[in-house]
Amino acid sequence: MIPLYSTSQIKDLDNYAINKAGLLGILLMENAALNIADAVLEKLSSLNLGNRIGILCGKGNNGGDGFAVARHLTNEGFEVTVISLGKPDELSPDSRLNYNVLKNLNHPNIIIISYSSIKDIKYFNKCDTIIDAILGSGAKGPLKEPYSSIIKEINKLNLFKIAIDIPTGLDADKGYGELIFKSHLTITLAGYKKGLFFNDGYAFAGEILKKGIGIDESLLEAYHTDDYLIEPEDAFVLLPSKGKDIHKYSAGKVLTIAGSVNLPGASLLTSKAVLNIGAGASILAFPKAGRGLIAPSLSEVIMETYGDSEEYLVPKNISSLQKRIDWADVIAIGPGLGRNEETQKTVIKILKDNPSKRFVVDADAIFALKNGNYKKVKLNNSILTPHYAEFSNLLGIDIIELKKDLLNFGKKFARETGAVLVLKGAPSIIFNSDGETFINSTGNPGLAKFGTGDVLTGVIAGLYAQIKNAEDAAVCGVYLHSLTADLLEDKMTEYSYTATDIINNLFESIKFLRKSFA
Repeated sequence: MIPLYSTSQIKDLDNYAINKAGLLGILLMENAALNIADAVLEKLSSLNLGNRIGILCGKGNNGGDGFAVARHLTNEGFEVTVISLGKPDELSPDSRLNYNVLKNLNHPNIIIISYSSIKDIKYFNKCDTIIDAILGSGAKGPLKEPYSSIIKEINKLNLFKIAIDIPTGLDADKGYGELIFKSHLTITLAGYKKGLFFNDGYAFAGEILKKGIGIDESLLEAYHTDDYLIEPEDAFVLLPSKGKDIHKYSAGKVLTIAGSVNLPGASLLTSKAVLNIGAGASILAFPKAGRGLIAPSLSEVIMETYGDSEEYLVPKNISSLQKRIDWADVIAIGPGLGRNEETQKTVIKILKDNPSKRFVVDADAIFALKNGNYKKVKLNNSILTPHYAEFSNLLGIDIIELKKDLLNFGKKFARETGAVLVLKGAPSIIFNSDGETFINSTGNPGLAKFGTGDVLTGVIAGLYAQIKNAEDAAVCGVYLHSLTADLLEDKMTEYSYTATDIINNLFESIKFLRKSFA
């Protein structure tokens, strides 16, 4: 796991370096600028971009980094246009020093402009690359003028964009912003800021590189963090082992309660994924009235029908399902069940009557838990897998409110319920009851298709039946599911692969991990 830090922790590290270790702030800025310039040189060289660079420098130390980077890039032969958003007497001390050095050099390849109006952005029209050095990671809240107008205008330009530390407008703790610099590359300093890796940070930060500021980064290990980025090896070590004496029932038994006559497809995807991730037995509970809809598509999955003429799950079906509920190591419930009021009551009763069973709760079963119903059942053995809209509906809040403080909402829910929460998105985030988060590092836009979430439910349920640990199953399942999508993207592109392709190619992600680490 890669630890992710808060802005206050990174600030504490800076303060330690200056106040305890005795390093001057200007020296830290110079070290950062050298490393940033090296990263910029390497990236632009790999992309064969031109040598004209525009840099937007704010009034604080982020702007100071920008002034220093401009000097180093000019030394490497680049033509640099700098727009300073503050007058010299408005700049922070270290920023003002670097501004004065840059100005006094009077280099023919440097143009320095004091910002006066939005029209000044025209000086970047001939640039190949723009560097955002406006606001640092400590900035919070919506952008004010002139920053908001500047970012709107800069985002329109079809240029390669680089952010220093964080993209301007992004809250580096909450991963949220109303208006954010759209970066292709973010060069973050000292440590990884958690807000770069989820929510709007994931969408706007682009590729993320970490560069040092000239102090021992192991000092960060002294700071406790609850937030982590999942690495490939994390998923590899969680893969279930298969003993020589294993048999189909000891390999993990999963009951999938999913589907209805009007929504049969999701149940097929979930129950098939259970087997393709290594569980030994997969039984699908489905309304008898719709048997003919899916029976021809089942082979290894066993169908257990319930009811008579009912087209969806109703309370009286529970008695016929109970034997299989007792039999199963894990019950996956929800995909395609529908939102009929009787079905919702049945879901609640199944969860309430079986508090010691392991559940993976998804889709329509999550809908049943809204209006505070999740507080009426024990979920400490459960994994819940909502996407953003389902989770905001579950909590009874607007989705924008959720996004403004995503990690805290997820942590609070997991702590209160004891459940493992898998918040599906780009990327997916796993929350445990200890207040820790694990942010996925795989996946691509091709996952935004019908059925991929149903497959994830089956993958997690199948792993949970084998591993018997909710957090481990969630972390491993989320990573493998999205890694499979990444491998398919290389082969089929993100346009073409489907949920069924993910099921059929799960083995590729396992082989990939084994080849990498075994």
